[in-house]
Amino acid sequence: MVLLNLKDYFGEFTKGTFIDRPNRFVALVEVNGEIKRAHVSDTGRLGELLVPGAPVLLSLNPKGKLDYKFVAVKKEEDWVLLNTSVHSIIARKVLERGLLGFKPRTIKPEFTFGDSRIDFLLNENFLLEVKGCNLVEDETCLFPDAPTERGRKHLKELTAALRKGFRAGLLFLAFRNCSCFLPNRKRDPDFSALFFEALKSGVEFYGVKLHFSKSGDVSFRGVLKICP
Repeated sequence: MVLLNLKDYFGEFTKGTFIDRPNRFVALVEVNGEIKRAHVSDTGRLGELLVPGAPVLLSLNPKGKLDYKFVAVKKEEDWVLLNTSVHSIIARKVLERGLLGFKPRTIKPEFTFGDSRIDFLLNENFLLEVKGCNLVEDETCLFPDAPTERGRKHLKELTAALRKGFRAGLLFLAFRNCSCFLPNRKRDPDFSALFFEALKSGVEFYGVKLHFSKSGDVSFRGVLKICP
């Protein structure tokens, strides 16, 4: 099931080759024999994805300081979407299609609660935060792939929201094919502990598996469950 085409947001893609990542926000890429710089919005480590020689998809960045925006990288036979700026756009399509088992009557983006901005307020009483997941080990989707202070803060805010009478949930968008999901205890043990504490408190877990094609289509390929 195709949810949307990201060329509507990025324009046509430019093909390139990954060379290096001098810092979290910048990738060096080769395009038509020239070295260019691309903005990387995903600040995770991405070490198993961003390897020298990997094919990449880019979009022009005419208003920014860098030449391109980093869109996706090829891993084996799959294109892995790495641009976090479109996570909320994709999540909204998931919600509107009822792929989480319900269709919200109202969807308000960027709801401020406590010291955080939560991605969505659904039906005036359900806070839903969205996270992207692109790390796979032993057929398990893992989040995060680097320590995430922001992620830990969101878990605390969602748990606090329950005490204020809200429903609260986490939606994970998995851009790799995997059998199930777990928090990444090895990379961020504090997030992992807070994750399970939040679930015990009543924070709800949702996950979807998505496929991204070089033509720009983002497709739904199944529900993602927590590993037993």
